[in-house]
Amino acid sequence: MSLRTIDSLGPLAGKRVVVRCDLNVPLKDGIITDDGRVRASVPTIEALTGQGARVIVVSHLGRPDGAPDPKYSLAPTATRLGELLGSPVAFATDTVGEDAAAKVAALADGEVLVLENLRFNPGETSKDEAERRAFAEQLAAFADAVVSDGFGVVHRKQASVWDLEQLRPSAAGLLIAAELDVLDRLTENPERPYTVVLGGSKVSDKLGVIAHLLPRVDTLLIGGGMLFTFLAALGHKVGSSLLEADQIETVRGYLAEAKERGVDIVLPTDVVVAASFSADAAHQVAAADAIEETPFGASGLGLDIGPETAAAFAERIRASKTVFWNGPMGVFELAPFAAGTLAVAEALTAVDGLSVVGGGDSAAAVRQLGFADDRFGHISTGGGASLEFLEGKKLPGLEVLGWH
Repeated sequence: MSLRTIDSLGPLAGKRVVVRCDLNVPLKDGIITDDGRVRASVPTIEALTGQGARVIVVSHLGRPDGAPDPKYSLAPTATRLGELLGSPVAFATDTVGEDAAAKVAALADGEVLVLENLRFNPGETSKDEAERRAFAEQLAAFADAVVSDGFGVVHRKQASVWDLEQLRPSAAGLLIAAELDVLDRLTENPERPYTVVLGGSKVSDKLGVIAHLLPRVDTLLIGGGMLFTFLAALGHKVGSSLLEADQIETVRGYLAEAKERGVDIVLPTDVVVAASFSADAAHQVAAADAIEETPFGASGLGLDIGPETAAAFAERIRASKTVFWNGPMGVFELAPFAAGTLAVAEALTAVDGLSVVGGGDSAAAVRQLGFADDRFGHISTGGGASLEFLEGKKLPGLEVLGWH
């Protein structure tokens, strides 16, 4: 079966359509610091309101403990959505309570309503199928049809992602369709040379991706905190840098498999080592096999790839036709350790082919470092979902929409 699209729902004028978006944006003092996910939800909402549908947007934000918590309110996202749509967006102060019911009933054709955070209700994420289903049935009472467009949660079996879609006619929104098109191009006959850049803190988070991609890629570039487990697998000392000692043997296995397959796993040749985890900490560049030979000795922390490595990675990326990047090269939030991530992002903008920023911290990094979204081929909205797709896992939120 193929993915069901909005067209499969038939005419939607006057119909109530619940749209599961991913409005899980970072907030600071109630202000959205990165509205990328809100902007990504706009095309589907406009496609529905353009048909005269009455659109009811549902989403989660953060991890409230199944109860209302003002700091996780979706109210700021409703305001921002209204600004992006150029028309007022109503907001309900609950999800399936009296205010939501009244405001759903008051919706006119082409209008948009955002309901309060789904995770204020324990049924949304419950492992108890009956509790989850009961919450989904309350949401379904508002809907004639359901459009699932929160790609960042399709790997979760949650009430609004899995159960709701079975209770009403359902289809994928434009964002999910676009994400799948790109991910399909990364796994099925990608244009070569094909380079994957992996960073982030833990190698254990990326093991499945490495295993699934090794037969498919030409080059793997390894940065971020995970690089130190690779260096340790080669027998190098890494000071007090992040290290997953229990993964060293697994990493050695991947290095051996890559050699057999003729895949280049490129590790850093130099690292920025600091005295402590701080923006004003003393730091210097060291060879990757001499991290403990800095003045900081065994207490030194590797916090970024070095300039020689950044230049080498950038050269590999620019020479590729397909590039997928997931995970920063260093602690980009601290200015002295952002250069590696900046170099990788800059190189991705120069790719003559498909360049994909794999969501999560990578998406946050490129925006924080001042890059416009349109300088990349695609910025994914789903870090964990993208990785699980690239691991070859079945994602429940896609299967329920007909994707197999």
